[in-house]
Formats: sequence, structure tokens, C-alpha cells
Amino acid sequence: MEISFHKERHFGKFGGQFVPETLVAPLEELADAYNHFIKDSQFQQDLRKIFKEYGGRPTPLTYAGQLSEELGRKIFLKREDLNHTGAHKLNNAIGQILLADRMGKERIIAETGAGQHGVAVATVCAYFNKDCVVYMGEKDTERQALNVYRMELLGARVEPVKSGGKTLKDATNEAIRDWVTNVEDTHYLLGSVVGPYPYPDMVRDFQAVIGNEAKEQFAQQHGGKPDGLLACIGGGSNAMGLFAPFLEDKEVRLFGVEAAGSGLDTGHHSAPLVTAGPGVLHGSKSFLMCDEDGQVMTPHSIAAGLDYPGVGPQLAQLKEQGRLKVTAVPDELVIRGFKHLSKLEGIIPALEPAHLFGLFLDRPEWLEECETVIINLSGRGDKDVIEVAEYENRELF
Repeated sequence: MEISFHKERHFGKFGGQFVPETLVAPLEELADAYNHFIKDSQFQQDLRKIFKEYGGRPTPLTYAGQLSEELGRKIFLKREDLNHTGAHKLNNAIGQILLADRMGKERIIAETGAGQHGVAVATVCAYFNKDCVVYMGEKDTERQALNVYRMELLGARVEPVKSGGKTLKDATNEAIRDWVTNVEDTHYLLGSVVGPYPYPDMVRDFQAVIGNEAKEQFAQQHGGKPDGLLACIGGGSNAMGLFAPFLEDKEVRLFGVEAAGSGLDTGHHSAPLVTAGPGVLHGSKSFLMCDEDGQVMTPHSIAAGLDYPGVGPQLAQLKEQGRLKVTAVPDELVIRGFKHLSKLEGIIPALEPAHLFGLFLDRPEWLEECETVIINLSGRGDKDVIEVAEYENRELF
């Protein structure tokens, strides 16, 4: 399967490069390398080979029979939980580490929230024998202690970030500061479709393997195209990975679910597309949660991977165009969705995609008249079992 790539500095009024002068040259170097190597047949061949032989792709498209019967529609799960390391994050990590290697960068830095991106980066750094530093909010290191240990086992150094809300936004801030200081030998392996150009394009294109496979698998298993696609949205890499190959298929509807956290009316949520307007964060213009004084709000979600106050600029454009329909689901329903899919299909989802199954328990009609739906099951829930038990005041040990 040929990997397709696109070069876009802006998505309508969103995207761009809002960065200090010291980062302009490194970003242009990265963009030039990206746009050169993605056209290189050897790079494409190497990428496909590592996806298959190391990542375990393709991942299955699983028909969820009991969930389908319950909802009265046909539900297919794109099983990124079966990707090596347990989530979709490895796809982008493989693509970027291959690019960094071509660029001669021997030191890799990254940010992580739930830890799945950090684990993926630590994994590919071990595979490519690169130095690895992962920045992670102190709050997230506590609730995702298992993933911290996994990163350390893989040889990464995990740097807890104690500033701000001690979550993903703050980890990203520290990673950018590191990159500014060490641009000569360091590649910043950003984990989502956020940030300045070329990151939103690059991460989307490496993640589009999800949608390309799903499109081909659905045609083989069911015929035609699905009526709808559904994904959770934090920064948005898993959503854009599924959506991108279907963007020109106007008959295929796009649905996204953000984190309502403690409730949209409380301010303790991570739902910029549902509640916010345009703003600039981490070098890109998109939808951004700000208070009445214009200060970036501290987000909240029980799912650390969605705990981010912004969103990828292309998703902002799709929302504004009416191409993407978005809602938000609170923590309480996420826990119920987590448990419901586990019992119904024998699949324990990560808390991030558990938002999707929480939605079904509350508003199954929200997907309108879609009879066939592909859901991006973006990660497995091993990392979240202890946190769910603690949420329910259960002691496991």
C-alpha cells in the first residue's frame, strides 16, 4: 500500500507557524527533510517494512457483533489496541524516527500524557539505538506509573514536569524548551497533529495507515464504504489517522468525541472543539480553551491522553466547515463505557476510546441514521485498570 502525503502550512485560518525565531530554521529543516524523504521510494519501502515486521500491521477490523445487536447498527472496531505497544501512537513514532535517522539526529525528545506516545517513542529509540528523553506531567506520571516504568525499561529517561497543571500541555512546553536549546543533534518527536507546520501534516500522514487499512478492510468484509467514522479527540492524531483517507468521500460522515471531564459547565474538561474558539498554543492556531482573561485553561479528563486544552488545526477546520460533528462525554460515562465494552466484546479499551462507548450508553441516536460505523479503538486498557479501580474505590493490592 502506497503511503500518501500532503503539504499544507495552513488549514483555512488554522495551523501555521507561531514560534520563536530560534525554531524557524529547525522547523524549515524538518519540513524540507519531510517533503524530500516522503517522495523517496526507499523511505516508503522501509516505512512499510517496519510497520509490518516490527509494528505488527495491518491491525484487524473487527465486527463487534454484540455491540451491533445492542445498537441496531453494524459496528466495526479498528483494532489499534493490537498494534505493538498497545496503541496507535507507534505509527507516527516509526515514521518520525525513520525521518530523524535520515536527518542524522541521534537524540530524540518527546512529550507524553497517557504515556502511550512516550512508550512508543522509547520503543523506536531502542530499536534505532537513539538517546531518548520523555517529558511527562508529574500528575500523569502518578496516574500512569506503569507506562513510566515501561519507558524506563526501554531505556528512556522520563522527566516529570512540575509546572502548571502538571499534565500534557506542561510536558509539551518543556519539550519545546529542550528543543530550542539542542536543535543541532535533537529531533522533537511530537506525538499529535498539533504544533507548528510540518507536524500536523506529518503526524496525520504517518497515522493515515489506520484509515487506509480500514477503508480496504471494510470494502473486503462488507462492501462499499461505511456510513460513519467515530474517534475520540484530544490532540487528534488517532482521529485524523482514521479520517484522512475518507475526507474526499463526502458521503462518509465524521464524528468525534472530546472529554467532558467533570462536566462542561464546571470548566474542568478537555473539550475545545465543543466549548472554545480560536487561539494559539504550541506554535499553531486552532481551537483553544481560554478563560475570560485569555489565559490557557488547565484541562481535565480521566483519560490522560485527552487531557489537552487545544486540538489539531485540521480538526478545527473540519469542525468549522461542518464536515465533523463533535460532542463530549463526562468521566462517569467513560468508566461505564470502559466496563461495558469489556463485558460485551471481551475487549478492554483504553480510557481514551472508552469515551466512544460511554456515548453509546447515553446517546446512541447521536450517530444519526448511520447503519455502518467504523470506530477507532485507539488503544488497549491495561494501563488504565488500576486508575479505574481507584475511581471506584477498589483496592487491587
